[in-house]
Amino acid sequence: MTKPRVRSLAIWLLAVVMASPVLVVAASWLAGVSGNWQHLLDTVLPVYLANSVVLALGTGTGTLLVGTASAWAVARFSFPGHGTLSWALLLPMACPAYLLAYTWTGLLAPEGLLQQALALPLPDIRSLPGAIAMLTLVLYPYIYLMARSAFIQQSAVALDVARSLGAGPWRRFFRVALPLARPAIIAGLALVLMETLADYGTVQYFGVPTLSTGIYRTWFGLGDINAAAQMASALLLAMVLLLWVERFARQRRAITDSFAQRASRSVISGWRGWAVTAALCLPVLFGFLLPALQLLAWSAPQLDSALDSRFLGLLGNSLLIATLTTACAVGIGLLLIYARRLVPDTLRRHATRLASFGYAVPGTVLAVGVVLALGSTDQVINDVAQRLGLPAPGLVFSGTLFAVVFACTVRFLTIPVQGLEAGMARLSINLDHAGRSLGHPPLALFRRVHLPLLKVPLATSALLVFVDTLKELPATLVLRPFDTNTLAVRAFELASDERLADAALPALAILLAGLFPVILLTRATLQASEVSSAATDASVPSHA
Repeated sequence: MTKPRVRSLAIWLLAVVMASPVLVVAASWLAGVSGNWQHLLDTVLPVYLANSVVLALGTGTGTLLVGTASAWAVARFSFPGHGTLSWALLLPMACPAYLLAYTWTGLLAPEGLLQQALALPLPDIRSLPGAIAMLTLVLYPYIYLMARSAFIQQSAVALDVARSLGAGPWRRFFRVALPLARPAIIAGLALVLMETLADYGTVQYFGVPTLSTGIYRTWFGLGDINAAAQMASALLLAMVLLLWVERFARQRRAITDSFAQRASRSVISGWRGWAVTAALCLPVLFGFLLPALQLLAWSAPQLDSALDSRFLGLLGNSLLIATLTTACAVGIGLLLIYARRLVPDTLRRHATRLASFGYAVPGTVLAVGVVLALGSTDQVINDVAQRLGLPAPGLVFSGTLFAVVFACTVRFLTIPVQGLEAGMARLSINLDHAGRSLGHPPLALFRRVHLPLLKVPLATSALLVFVDTLKELPATLVLRPFDTNTLAVRAFELASDERLADAALPALAILLAGLFPVILLTRATLQASEVSSAATDASVPSHA
């Protein structure tokens, strides 16, 4: 067997290992139907399914309205505060939905800030509509980001033709602009629905039974991990369908003519302009500013305890898990992408897709798969040790910190894979030919040529993986060792005990950490918009 073929098989083996939690969940039906399925069907499963569907429909509708409307306003109109709002609308991405749920519960409580300020009875947010509102506030930036880019890149020709035919502003939007941006909007909506179905912290805290919480309850309440895995496979199937829709929509995004002149923004002045500004401020106010201020107010009396051993232990565990996950994910991502660079065959391309599928898998599903996969591995190791007359080592992989790092690596591997794939695609293949003609082997070529040119996507991917690992709740909650806690898990535990003020300090640390990737994303999108504008304007002659 040739060396390239051996390396391709090694890449495939690595991909199978990274996809093993997902494959184990998908194969759970091979063990036979669990005896608890009839009980689940007769009692709770219809409620889980109904709530999950309503949650997805409500969040999808809310994010679609808020994200598309704000993207159209920012892309097509100039109004007071336009420059600030164009990036401020992304700030809610820094706040995980479960943190938003904690803070708004405190804000709307009888002793809360809003309840006291308004002196009016406010509705109980801990309900299914409340969960929809929280997820909408956090997830609408997915649609806003993609729709805004699509609206900005649209040609002025189509809109001018519609205007010449007598179409008003609303008709031009619904009949021309919206259909052209539909692929990008659908791609964003698919991501929103995946995140909604994967959410655990918000629905668990609000007491809304969904498939995500049902997996956890079936596993630990009934003690039936096989039934939990089979329930997880249903959620996994939904994720596969949404991922296919998202990729299909991305493939159809390039609809407009990139060489046509972009439509200029219309100026909205006076009270109408301020009305638009006020409307666009609401998502930022409710999704970021008010929760951040509430967390600051709760954390102020606790700042002295930020240096005590307990909080530093939480911070140290979180940083350790995030650092190990970042190193593993970026290292494996580099290996997969560079292997495809050396031999861009179908085998390695499919291996890369298989290994990076974990991002579409909810944390609870991933936790079930990791326990099954690593538990089976530990069982084999103990059986082999006993047959050899050696003492059984016990839990080598499952029940240790390795399980948490492995689960987070599987979940977030797609971030460095996609980032490094895009960065590698910008490097001309002539660099490889020139390096090889000078006698450099592949490893030296990578170290001296490719790696220095990939510093930016490498650093960006590492930061995104690091922060996403800090925010990860369900996988860490289930898989952490008994004596290990993190900021996300501690905030969840305190909030579940109704100690919202005590949960503020770890929650604030997570929120501040989440700001860094949002700032990076904002700078990248603004720079891309400026470059696209300059390129388009330079390619089209002036009509003056």
